[in-house]
Amino acid sequence: MKQIIQSFKTGETILEEVPAPVVKKGYVLIQTTRSLVSIGTERMLVEFGKANLIQKARQQPDRVKQVFGKIKTEGLKPTLQAVFNKLGQPLPLGYCNVGKVIAIGEGVDGFTIGDRVASNGPHAEYVCVPKNLIANIPDNVSDEEAVFTVIGSIGLQGIRLCDPQLGETIVVTGLGLIGLITAELLIANGCKVIGIDPDTNKIEIAKKKGIIAVNPAANDVVKFVMDNTDNTGADGVIITASAKTDEIISQSAKMSRKRGRIILVGVVGLNIGRADFYEKELTFRVSCSYGPGRYDDSYEKAGIDYPLPFVRWTEQRNFKAVLQLISAGKLDVASLITERVSLKDFGNIYSNISNKDSIASILEYPEESNGSGTVIINDGKFAPGNGGIGIIGAGNFTSMTMLPVLGNIGAPLYSIASAAGLTGTALAKKYKIGKSTTDYKSILSDPAIDLVMITTRHNEHAHMVVESLQAGKHVFVEKPLALYRQELDDILKAYNGSKTLTVGFNRRFSPHMQKVKQLVGDSSMNVIATMNAGHIPANIWVHDMKTGGGRIIGEACHYMDLITFLTGSKIKAVCMNAMGVNPQANVDNASILLRYENGSTGVINYFANGSKSYSKERIEVYSQERTIITDNFCVTEGFGTKNFSKLKTNLDKGHAAQFKLLVERVKGGGKSLIPIDEIVNTTLASFAAIESLQTKQWVNV
Repeated sequence: MKQIIQSFKTGETILEEVPAPVVKKGYVLIQTTRSLVSIGTERMLVEFGKANLIQKARQQPDRVKQVFGKIKTEGLKPTLQAVFNKLGQPLPLGYCNVGKVIAIGEGVDGFTIGDRVASNGPHAEYVCVPKNLIANIPDNVSDEEAVFTVIGSIGLQGIRLCDPQLGETIVVTGLGLIGLITAELLIANGCKVIGIDPDTNKIEIAKKKGIIAVNPAANDVVKFVMDNTDNTGADGVIITASAKTDEIISQSAKMSRKRGRIILVGVVGLNIGRADFYEKELTFRVSCSYGPGRYDDSYEKAGIDYPLPFVRWTEQRNFKAVLQLISAGKLDVASLITERVSLKDFGNIYSNISNKDSIASILEYPEESNGSGTVIINDGKFAPGNGGIGIIGAGNFTSMTMLPVLGNIGAPLYSIASAAGLTGTALAKKYKIGKSTTDYKSILSDPAIDLVMITTRHNEHAHMVVESLQAGKHVFVEKPLALYRQELDDILKAYNGSKTLTVGFNRRFSPHMQKVKQLVGDSSMNVIATMNAGHIPANIWVHDMKTGGGRIIGEACHYMDLITFLTGSKIKAVCMNAMGVNPQANVDNASILLRYENGSTGVINYFANGSKSYSKERIEVYSQERTIITDNFCVTEGFGTKNFSKLKTNLDKGHAAQFKLLVERVKGGGKSLIPIDEIVNTTLASFAAIESLQTKQWVNV
């Protein structure tokens, strides 16, 4: 299928051939008929992409601080690689989509095949959208009109926050597409509306819709508002403009009445003068996109709706309200259409978008299009048994860590699967991977693929490992192997030893840990591993026990495996304590005690409350009057060790060595990189840590 994307690195806009998405649980698959180009929003993205690195940095000072912090802890080279990798990732454009339903995922009701629907899908021939971001289109509303649903909801949510009353005067600053729709909705609500914009064309359009419009370049807008409100001031101001100046927020305060409301929908400078707001006791609120539910994974991705009696207007209910207003003739969006362009001629819109003065541009899609879930990137052929690799997952780990290594060693990369198809296609082109697909099962059924590498979210690891083993493939899965005991049992039933199963416990392959192991052998020892993990917001999927398993099962397992490797023994019992009065299973500040079969002990300090300026990882080994310290996998120092004092390298956590060895084993045979009994022991120990926290006692593994 065709999809419009933009490069963050160059700003170039491309009509890319990508595999069509596959419908999944809680989602609906839609064949697009129309999509709307939001000139203002998409202009900002294109202009940002075209800016050079210095200009990009000036626009995102907070990101620059993060980069410098990463340089301090991880070094210049890995940081630059991460930055350029991020810039190289394609960005899907568009968020106003209309089409017909062609497939419905499990757990979705309210839609049938053939329904016309509006959604926030991108500019693509096929889109897969979660059920709470879709609304059915009334019969008397055309596709062209319905395509304004999502952008209309942005304006509607700003109005809801403003809470205008019948007869009030509301100022709309910025008469672009969102501003004009907002103003018209306010008029339908019985308000007197004053619109402000420097574009004379937009002012004329506004006047035709009954809006009192004024040009700030030719008028004192504060005085204009005062004159039109009997010198009282506006009851509310909704800012839909996009400008860097602080003048807009200052003017909004000055033109407001005492205790007026100011709502920000657009993007403006926010250097707020205290006196402007203090003296009038003004209220200032920022509107979040389409409404309640936005950026909440439980609502958008998991499909859990907010109860209507408690949250009257959600994203989806705002979508429906806009469609009802169009259907009733209360909102005229057809008059805002400036041009209609076929998808293949998308360049007519984007080639000069920075200077484009259109209000709304509509993209028209062909009735017949290619909906294949796989795209051939190059004609490289791989014979069965030649070590062909199929990758499932195209996230940060795949793009920034795994593929650079596999690319450098010339690994036979045959296919890559990603949920939406776009990121996988971009990586396939960059690393000369044969195919890009959205159907991971096509990788399992392909006889040319011998090794399946799984880097998806944690909750998908276990069932994909089982399916891959049952398909007769060698398997690499990024940690963790499983989130629950039943998942582990299912994996062990599918594993018969004929194929390798490797988990991404890479740290044991680091040259630093290899050196430590050489120095201490299999003697009993004390090991302290400290992870200065850093804070991750509570709403990120890693913390969700059903999706990510929490940071102990999902990440601290690295150190359980590492200490097992160093001691040459398996974990016998686990005890974990976490910070807080009533710590829950989902913790990220914890100390874990490990008792090993050979008498060794391990301590894992997994902390998220430390300074980012301090090293991220530190390993201390104490054995037979020797102490060996590894700092962030860059420096290892020995104390009391004969013929060894220090090993210094660039940051090396062992990924390169692990992937190189894995590819060699798949091609040439040999024993597993990590013994299966150690993998199982580590997985059980991570479960035991959570049980220990809950039961407040040691748990045997």
